[in-house]
Amino acid sequence: MSNLLVLLAALCLLGACKGRSNYEPVNNSASSAADTVAADSTATKLVKTADMDMKVKDVSAASEHIVNLTNKFHGMVMHHQMQSEEVRSQDMLLSSDSLQRVSVLHTTASIAVKIPSDSLEQFMTRVGKLGLHVKARRMDIEDRTLDYLSSQLKLNSRTQLISQQKTGKIKIKDPAAVLMLKDDMVDEKINNKRIDDAARNSVVDMSLYQSDVVMKENIANDDPGAYQISFFKQFTFALANGWQLFASFIIGLTNLWVFILAGVGVWLLVKRYVMKDAVQIKPVKNMQ
Repeated sequence: MSNLLVLLAALCLLGACKGRSNYEPVNNSASSAADTVAADSTATKLVKTADMDMKVKDVSAASEHIVNLTNKFHGMVMHHQMQSEEVRSQDMLLSSDSLQRVSVLHTTASIAVKIPSDSLEQFMTRVGKLGLHVKARRMDIEDRTLDYLSSQLKLNSRTQLISQQKTGKIKIKDPAAVLMLKDDMVDEKINNKRIDDAARNSVVDMSLYQSDVVMKENIANDDPGAYQISFFKQFTFALANGWQLFASFIIGLTNLWVFILAGVGVWLLVKRYVMKDAVQIKPVKNMQ
């Protein structure tokens, strides 16, 4: 009887040891999953943005230096615009057909670049040395860790749901609901990629300006009234035109010689007839 009790006690002890050995791996896997979630939650996603407003000696040259500096920092120019605005201008007469235009120009430029976040402060310091003085400089840091974690958890839950739907554990009768679920998964993936890119690369907006520049240029006079000829030339042309008109009149009369001759003949006949009547009337008066 005592031997039987000893055997039963040994079997119970052996079963307890096996149960303990099976329990420990479960605890290890659970702790490993917890560590993974904790590691994901502590992976910070810091998004840095910055902007600068500064005065430079030459906007064009400074813009070129900034582009070269961006390439050295393995960045990318996202936007670059330079413009010159005419503040005021004045035209001064040089001669009858030319002017000197004096213009005051205000030149500005706006540049947006994407720089690796680790090199942001160094890049801004290098850019600041290109200007005469920095009017404004600002840098903002936004923590997007929770947004990233939220999107990741939503994506995981949707992925599990789609997997269960494929294996038949969950049945979704409406195909449109499945399509919307997959579209949401795509949106969450794209959103996380945006956050990753914004955390790796920072966007810097820069505004450049310089002192007003005075520019002189000689241009043609666009006033038609300025191209009139002088008085003496006009007088000479008037004499020539008068002679041409007189010659044209004589030529016109010459072309009408037949009519002129006929007119002279008619005039002579009329005159002769009138004189003849006058001679006949005088004798009659004398007889009376």
